[in-house]
Amino acid sequence: MLELKNITKKFGSKVILNKLNLTIPDRQILAIVGSSGAGKTTLLRCLNGLEKVDEGHFYWNNKEFNPTQPRQNEQIMGVVFQNYELFPNLTVIDNITLAPTLVSKEKLSVAQETARKLLNELDLVNAEQLYPYQLSGGQKQRVAIARAMAMKPRILCYDEPTSALDPALRNKIADIILQLKSQNQITQIIVTHDMEFANQIADMVFTVNALDK
Repeated sequence: MLELKNITKKFGSKVILNKLNLTIPDRQILAIVGSSGAGKTTLLRCLNGLEKVDEGHFYWNNKEFNPTQPRQNEQIMGVVFQNYELFPNLTVIDNITLAPTLVSKEKLSVAQETARKLLNELDLVNAEQLYPYQLSGGQKQRVAIARAMAMKPRILCYDEPTSALDPALRNKIADIILQLKSQNQITQIIVTHDMEFANQIADMVFTVNALDK
């Protein structure tokens, strides 16, 4: 279970998140929704240690952790970025195996085995040696998911996963998210402006409201 207690984040004098409290049970899908500029992506960045909170605490299974200081050998949070953030000079399989080999010190053969399993699960078996420029938007999204999953996170976060996709691909991503829940029993957090998508996939919907200065 993930718990956020009294999370406050400011940029200068502007308060973005004010004493926010949130509990996410294991293996649930949470959709974070709200108007543009309300703080949805800021909350996601705080969860993943890309922004440091000004106040508040994070707990995983009742143990406090600091997202900006990941624990050795325990990857709690993973993230799929809105623009995928794939390395353009690396093949699909090299994108997926880079972090496990450099950060987790996995043997390359082990990381490649995991990568191929993920590619198979995500219908990307023929994309292993392709470069990002050779992929469609939907394929890039799935490679980004595979790359995040390769680090074996307990919780997987997505920033606007359907923003650049047509309706058919949006439904494909929904299927993948639901598949990850059933097969990997992973907790997932999705930031989205798409209420129809949120209602389609989420067990819980959390609304972030814009605050006054």
